[in-house]
Amino acid sequence: MVDEDTLSSVLSDFARTLITDFPIQGILDHLVERIVDVLAVTAAGVTLISPGMAPHYVAASNADALDFERLQTELGQGPCLAAYETGEAVSVPDMRRDNRFPDFAPAAIAAGMGAVFAFPLRHGAGRLGALDLYRDTPGALDPRDMAAAQTLADVAAAYLLNAQARQEALEISDRFRASALHDALTGLPNRVLLQQRLEHAAQRAHRSHSQAAVLFADLDRFKWVNDTYGHPFGDELLIAVARRLSAVVRPGDTLARVSGDEFVILCEDLAHVGDVMNLARRVDEAFLSPFDLAGTQVTMTVSVGIAYSGPGETVTDQLITHADLAMYQAKRLGGATHQVIDLRGASTAGDRNRLDRDLRSAMTGGQLDLAYQPIVRTADGALVGAEALLRWTHPTQGAIPALTTVSIAEQNGLIGGIGAWVLKRSCLDRGNWLAEHPGQPLDVSVNVSVRQLMTAGFCATVATILEATRMDPTALVLELTEGVFIEDGNRATSVLADLKAMGVRLALDDFGSGYCSLGYLRRFPVDTIKIDQGFVTDIGHDPSGVAIVGAVTNLAHVLGLSVTAEGIETQQQHDAVAAMGCEHAQGFLYSHAVPAADISSILRTGLDGSALRSGPPRPASGAGRVAVESDRGAA
Repeated sequence: MVDEDTLSSVLSDFARTLITDFPIQGILDHLVERIVDVLAVTAAGVTLISPGMAPHYVAASNADALDFERLQTELGQGPCLAAYETGEAVSVPDMRRDNRFPDFAPAAIAAGMGAVFAFPLRHGAGRLGALDLYRDTPGALDPRDMAAAQTLADVAAAYLLNAQARQEALEISDRFRASALHDALTGLPNRVLLQQRLEHAAQRAHRSHSQAAVLFADLDRFKWVNDTYGHPFGDELLIAVARRLSAVVRPGDTLARVSGDEFVILCEDLAHVGDVMNLARRVDEAFLSPFDLAGTQVTMTVSVGIAYSGPGETVTDQLITHADLAMYQAKRLGGATHQVIDLRGASTAGDRNRLDRDLRSAMTGGQLDLAYQPIVRTADGALVGAEALLRWTHPTQGAIPALTTVSIAEQNGLIGGIGAWVLKRSCLDRGNWLAEHPGQPLDVSVNVSVRQLMTAGFCATVATILEATRMDPTALVLELTEGVFIEDGNRATSVLADLKAMGVRLALDDFGSGYCSLGYLRRFPVDTIKIDQGFVTDIGHDPSGVAIVGAVTNLAHVLGLSVTAEGIETQQQHDAVAAMGCEHAQGFLYSHAVPAADISSILRTGLDGSALRSGPPRPASGAGRVAVESDRGAA
């Protein structure tokens, strides 16, 4: 018979042992081992049971007990299942005289079992399974031993729940990490993993004095395919394209999908530039034969931009920027071709230095403009905000990719001036909207790059603009990427605190697309999480997409943050994020980015018009900061 001191000692030992990251199986093994010693029974077993499913965890102190546990589950009968189903302890002091388990008893008696006692693993009103104590001779358990066994079963249930929650969190984290590095549709590396490989290529190029190159491929007429055959057909086409491109890259090359119909190939350790041109030809040849999808044949071509560095030269993300620029030059030449830009000097895709000079005059020359993508309330579809997106229309080269614009601005020191212009223009546009629609609650969101945020005097600039435009600070949302926190956490903390003191609201943009620790959400004073459109796209394709969006939404709400889902393209995605509690959303389902004047029209008529939903043609791709981004939706 166990006394209170012994039971207290066992519980303390249980706590010391299981307070660490014990797995579920380890907890069960420890439970049966200790209870045999404490209650002086012949053997012990424990089985966890999921509703509607077969038992998935079993532990026993010896082989006979393990057989008894399995026998009960195979027969669907026995003290273990009875205790689980009723939530009450089951006592069978003499198996030969008990007729409650007619199928189980004969086998148990034949195996030498004299008595069995079962105790539910209880948690609140539910049960996880049952703990069984076996004796080879008949005889009742002392009531205090029965109570002690039930206490140990209940304590074990609490530890099991913690272990289960920890395991589920790790599984979600693993799926989250995998999804953050790979494209859900094609399984290829995404932009984040490509960036990691690019950093690796930089290190290798420096050590081995080798060359690296990037091929930026964009499908021609892909929008026409989507419009003609529908988005599901377009998705299947992208999967088929990924397979063909995978077949032509060299071993060791990285093939990534970086946006809707854009693919990037990173080539490392080039022996000579001819290797890149051979690869470009193989890419062209991969599109010679039609794609046959469900009996429908479609012929596609591809525009490819190529950028490469000299031997031993620093490899940075500028390689992708230049390849992107070269690809747009190929587009302007009619597509179905490739163009080369050389980081060492002359280029057939354009002169980077000329773009540097042109951007300096773009502000005064009227080449910069803003478009706004509506942000809606998921509950009723009402317009509640607009995200400002910068557009640069070059007088001779047309639309300049947003990534190129930001890169040039950051390198030549224009990021502060352009960022201030975007912020002031956004505040003035909001003032004009409210003048036409007084009392309309409407926020304006402006993206801020890491370099812009860290610029001396940034907070003073924001304060000056707010005062000059008479803007309500609480209606201004500054969108930051996870890089802000990684770049200089202490400096970021100070700047963000100053912005919050003004009343400005902060949003963490593209959450999940980078390396942001969940701890940053507690450390930094953000108000909103914007879930990266890559996870939203998973909805309807991959069950883990729903799980991840739901987990992030729940986490945000626990921390008192609101959630915006980016890249909503279908009613199914809208319904899913709304059901999971995402307060706001944006994407092509509601509207493409539109001129400032159209926001007034939307405020007047709502977002139900088909013209607004179809929107203008897709702008130049590339997601950059300072409100320089592609519309929130896939091409």
